[in-house]
Amino acid sequence: MPQVKNTYVLLLFLWLIFSLTFAGASHETSLTSPQPSVREIVSRLAERNRERAESLRGFHGRRLYRMRYRGFFGSRDAEMTVELTYTSPDNRHFTVVSENGSKFLCDHIFKSLLDGEKEAMSRENRERTALNAENYDFQLVGREGSEEDPLYVLNVVPKGDNKFLYRGKIWVDGKEFAVTRVEAEPAKSPSFWIKKSKITHSYEKVGDFWLPAADNTESLIRLGGRAQLSIEYKDYEITETAPLNDPASQPPNH
Repeated sequence: MPQVKNTYVLLLFLWLIFSLTFAGASHETSLTSPQPSVREIVSRLAERNRERAESLRGFHGRRLYRMRYRGFFGSRDAEMTVELTYTSPDNRHFTVVSENGSKFLCDHIFKSLLDGEKEAMSRENRERTALNAENYDFQLVGREGSEEDPLYVLNVVPKGDNKFLYRGKIWVDGKEFAVTRVEAEPAKSPSFWIKKSKITHSYEKVGDFWLPAADNTESLIRLGGRAQLSIEYKDYEITETAPLNDPASQPPNH
């Protein structure tokens, strides 16, 4: 079971890459109508991510962690509710509100995730895993939504082997240039014991900022079995901000 612990700690770290992105789709439309190039989309996305991260100085929130494991090591379930207080640039204080289910999962998985978040959000790791052209290759593969509210769909492929990088698809809001959804897998397997993993992230707009709404990771274990891990984010309260430019006031990229 210690190997399984390490595996899921690494997998769940992946969601942290997006937690300071600050950053639904309807029918697909064709790519024949005018739209920015992939280079322009990525440039605006990186710029707006940086501006939102600098502007968000503090917030409170609540998270619900859930894990369900069925397989070679038996059956285990656990839940943990945590309150988070964030102050810029990377100070995060966690308070465990409640724990239910497997004590092993609570003590060795969930609490390890809280400790590991500090590592993932260090300045060095943020720079090495930021969603930009230095760390990823991008390909524009589609557009969803309406002409007035487009969502650009991009394939992303990592350029390095940092354990927090991923490969998959992202959905970018065409007005605010924020990531609204991610469907991905780890760029490299975090452990021999993991056969395959699928990770899904979604974001919601809170005030002027796009914050995590839900994370889900489903993994197939090499020895047999399946594990599902999720994080639900709620009760956000923005406590401190700096002025943030209005994206509508910036010249469009066409």
